Amino acid sequence: MEIRIGIINTGRELSFETAASADEVRSEVSNALEQGTSHVSFADVKGNSYLVPTAHLAYVELGTEESRRVGFVA
Repeated sequence: MEIRIGIINTGRELSFETAASADEVRSEVSNALEQGTSHVSFADVKGNSYLVPTAHLAYVELGTEESRRVGFVA
């Protein structure tokens, strides 16, 4: 699933693919905002990890969980 994160005062967005489901990501971000934690962490499919400060989150866009098809479909 693709995740796009907008960060306040940053011209570019953070975009990466993750193996987590949309519900897992949604609950993790919601819990971090409700509990007032300083950051939320994400991991992508390549093993990279990202720490994003919750005070500077502009938006979190969750993509579809379908994998992309490659090639021709008959």
